[in-house]
Amino acid sequence: MDRFESMSTFVAVVEAGGFSAASRRLGMPLATVSRKVSELEAQLNVQLLTRTTRSIALTDIGQQYFETSRRLLEELTEAERLASGEYRAPRGVLTVSAPVGLGRIYLAPIVNAYLDAYPEVDIDLRFADRVISLAEDGIDVALRIGELPDSSLVAIKLGVIRRVICASPAYLKKHGTPSRPDDLSRHNCVTFTSLGTPGEWTFRQGRRTTRVPVRSRLSASSADAAAEAACEGLGVTQLLCYQATPSIRSKRLKLILRDFEPEPVPVSLVHPSGRSMPQKLRSFIDFVVPRLKPRLVFDP
Repeated sequence: MDRFESMSTFVAVVEAGGFSAASRRLGMPLATVSRKVSELEAQLNVQLLTRTTRSIALTDIGQQYFETSRRLLEELTEAERLASGEYRAPRGVLTVSAPVGLGRIYLAPIVNAYLDAYPEVDIDLRFADRVISLAEDGIDVALRIGELPDSSLVAIKLGVIRRVICASPAYLKKHGTPSRPDDLSRHNCVTFTSLGTPGEWTFRQGRRTTRVPVRSRLSASSADAAAEAACEGLGVTQLLCYQATPSIRSKRLKLILRDFEPEPVPVSLVHPSGRSMPQKLRSFIDFVVPRLKPRLVFDP
């Protein structure tokens, strides 16, 4: 069995959405397409696809194998072109990950502009407010908030993001304005679970970092939900600055306890290390970094 040919056939089946469509795309008999995928599954001793009369679906291991295979085939094609001295424009599928709010508001418009500039590149843009493994999830490049303990990744620092404490003017008028973090024990709080432990917040007092227990009236997994609840006067909330900026500028929220904010956290564009970088990834980094850096300056 030609492993690369079978791998290419499998990738074509997934991308085309079925065996018949892949057969037409490859100019290969349907029976041959089906046989090559079956031989690949037998060689690997795993089931890559579940088949019905009308559709196909990737198994969990099939999803991982597809993402890895697609990346390997693209890199092989690029290596062959470079070795032969043939120039080509960036092309292929680039998988990008980003936090939901930061990605939707700041990265997505730049991605749209990149797609206009590079018509042969397609982007799979994934939003998630959790740390995603680039290797396990087939991610080519990710926008990350926070320190990066994984030394196998290359990080391009774009700026820093602050954790801010805020509440609505109406809430502060009714309950008073906290002057120190310890004052929060007497206040209702709205917590955003993705920022850490819902029952305590981190502050900086002098050179020390302290954790202060808070009473969470509402614990939300969405920053938008936490911000809106605070705007409605439910309590004090802690958010990343870009999540709070729209409500602060519209005066629905007011910053408090600014002297006790913890150290800002870095925001970086990260990608796997390696001697060679695909042209699609290089072009994406060169396009995104100078456009995103100026947007990551927050001073609400």
